Amino acid sequence: MRASNSTTLPVVEIKLDAFGNRKFAGHVDSFSPASGAQFSLLPPDNATGNFTKVVQRIPVKVVFEPESIKGYESRIAPGMSATVDVELK
Repeated sequence: MRASNSTTLPVVEIKLDAFGNRKFAGHVDSFSPASGAQFSLLPPDNATGNFTKVVQRIPVKVVFEPESIKGYESRIAPGMSATVDVELK
């Protein structure tokens, strides 16, 4: 998936806990080329000989579609709990 080279960006459905069942629309703007562990100052070293599965999270930037947040602009703030569904083709 390459959001920057795609002519149609992946469609995103955003649900914010503060607004109940209200769904907002958006699109993927960008995503990090690696997980946070790759860019950390002291990356984890799992060279103990035992395999440990570590979940890696990739940061993704999602942008709201302006028409979907009309009337909610002043109430949406950074740090709100969100559930985001991305439709991949």
